[in-house]
Amino acid sequence: MADSTVVSDQQRSGSGQTDPSRGPYIAVITNRSTTLVIRGFMLFSIGVFLALVLNLLQVQRNVTLFPPDVISSIFSSAWWVPPCCGTASAIIGLLYPCIDCRLGEPHKFKREWSSVMRCVAVFVGINHASAKVDFANNVQLSLTLAALSIGLWWTFDRSRSGFGLGVVIALLATLSTQLLVYNGVFQYTSPDFLYIRSWLPCIFFAGVITMGNIGRQLALAGTASLTAAENLSLCVGRSSS
Repeated sequence: MADSTVVSDQQRSGSGQTDPSRGPYIAVITNRSTTLVIRGFMLFSIGVFLALVLNLLQVQRNVTLFPPDVISSIFSSAWWVPPCCGTASAIIGLLYPCIDCRLGEPHKFKREWSSVMRCVAVFVGINHASAKVDFANNVQLSLTLAALSIGLWWTFDRSRSGFGLGVVIALLATLSTQLLVYNGVFQYTSPDFLYIRSWLPCIFFAGVITMGNIGRQLALAGTASLTAAENLSLCVGRSSS
């Protein structure tokens, strides 16, 4: 009798049918690919929203100037800026927990949503300072934003992988921005370093740290939900048997 039960279970799993004890809802939740897509979509949406809000600050201050023929959104931003920022945010947010897992150094410093929200607020404040506060010169502005960005990392991250990845991505983003400005896609008022503003890497670094923390927290929440769903499926399976 036990052998026939094992055979029937193997035939059901081999035919690709879903175990009735798990149910379609639990099967979807425990699908790691589905949670990865959900996390990516959430990170993309957050990146688009932050890009619209922060770019509005820059445009109002006349820090960033787009040609009239590419201004198409309600926030006076080129149409391609929010999708690019959203895509970059999704990649960064998914990459950070993956790097932590690869290095075997899970990030455990200030792992709660209140800390993540404070990190976002500080990042918005740094961007706001770059657009609104008048400094004596660009060197003073760059040094101040660099100190604030490193302070953001020290307050909300403190991981070597987070710092290293933030520096690398910030440099790559600055290089990409320089190429776009050089080709006339958009321009900065009063550029002081190879067509761009010298403080731009600091903004990119702070943004990378912020999206990395959001991605880590979403990964932690996704892992918790997967564990809870798997435990629930086991309980349902035992009760049905």
